[in-house]
Amino acid sequence: MENKRQRIVIVGGGFGGIELAKKLRNKEVDVTILDKHNYHTFQPLLYQVATGGLEADSIAFPIRKIFKGQKNLKFRVTEVKKVIPEENKLLTTIGAIHYDHLVIATGSTSNFFGQDEIQQNAMPMKSIPEALNLRSLILQNLEQSLITSEPTTKAELLNFVVVGGGPTGVETAGALAELKRHVLKNDYSEINIDQVNIYLIEGSPELLGPMSVQAQQKSQQFLEEMGVLVYTNARVKSYNGKTIELLDGRNISSATVIWSAGVKGVILDGLNPECTVRGNRLKVDRINKVECYQNIYAVGDVAAMITDETPNGHPGVAPAAIQQGTLLAKNLLNIIEGKPTENFKYFDKGSMATVGRNRAVVDIGKIRFQGIFAWFTWMFVHLMTLVGFRNKLIVFVNWVWSYFSYDRGTRLIIRPFIKGEKWKAINSLQTEESPQVGKTESPKV
Repeated sequence: MENKRQRIVIVGGGFGGIELAKKLRNKEVDVTILDKHNYHTFQPLLYQVATGGLEADSIAFPIRKIFKGQKNLKFRVTEVKKVIPEENKLLTTIGAIHYDHLVIATGSTSNFFGQDEIQQNAMPMKSIPEALNLRSLILQNLEQSLITSEPTTKAELLNFVVVGGGPTGVETAGALAELKRHVLKNDYSEINIDQVNIYLIEGSPELLGPMSVQAQQKSQQFLEEMGVLVYTNARVKSYNGKTIELLDGRNISSATVIWSAGVKGVILDGLNPECTVRGNRLKVDRINKVECYQNIYAVGDVAAMITDETPNGHPGVAPAAIQQGTLLAKNLLNIIEGKPTENFKYFDKGSMATVGRNRAVVDIGKIRFQGIFAWFTWMFVHLMTLVGFRNKLIVFVNWVWSYFSYDRGTRLIIRPFIKGEKWKAINSLQTEESPQVGKTESPKV
């Protein structure tokens, strides 16, 4: 007997795709998730992997385990090469996959704004492989500084530059500052700590642009108290791997530039370019349907729902992707059953960022608070959002240990990273052109 059930294919195992699939559990539909990795990445804590605070597997969770017992779901590890909308078909590395409804939840990747030289030399941090590469590079440069006597080279190795003053940039700069203050003086006693400099470069007048004035000012104050050199109203002109040049003429010698200055959506090849808007995102209507198509949808970072209330779309954060995935599951079932759909309305639960030990900023509605209580709030929210009890427990134990010992226990160079071979490594693991998963501070296939 022919199977009449509708097939929903989800490309991407980030927050939005996972939530959508979970809400379709035991429904009269067949669900297929495609991702190039077999795990879900908790992107908000990638910076802690990069700075030695957490092991990579504590922020990753097997996708198959998430859906254990969900009989109407299949998961395949594959890379989507192209979508053919007129045939309702995806071309993948494991062959063609047909769909009745396609949901694109491919997340975002680093945006270098067309600056190829910077892209070749700066370090992105949007996936676990990239975070591990960055961790290796940081530790390798510290080791190399011990055997280098040439002053210019030593300065390059001991200067760390973070570009982008959003939550990821602020949190990364703070983590590096704590590494300098509490770890380097013990592990690298031969290094003159005064020669280790951490820079945070932001093109706008303030850090944490979308947050309140109190959060912006307090985060900068916290960072400066920790010894971070904060440059606002500063834009990067070029970076050749040794020197980063700003538009105002200032130069910083650095062998480690971490790029968190922007993201862009990861869009499948084969889609109509007219469907995209600024930031390489797919323009969707109020039910997250891509406006050029009748049975293709997008959620999370890659989706831009342009309305009078959200002229730039919704923020690229996990709660937005999760809420979109939840409602889209309901709407897909309504569409299949011929029932009316509901428009999406984002419920903003607030914004937060941590700067370091006992230092964080939180905005919840009209409530703003900073300091140690904000720090505990940040930790609680992130622990509760992590997928899997084991991951929650491991991260909690790591944080408690680090708090009382002033130590970061995962300073390991598991696989040496050679900067000149960056493109070979990236192309074999996760390319900008190939959809990746994850979400938002948030994630790609």
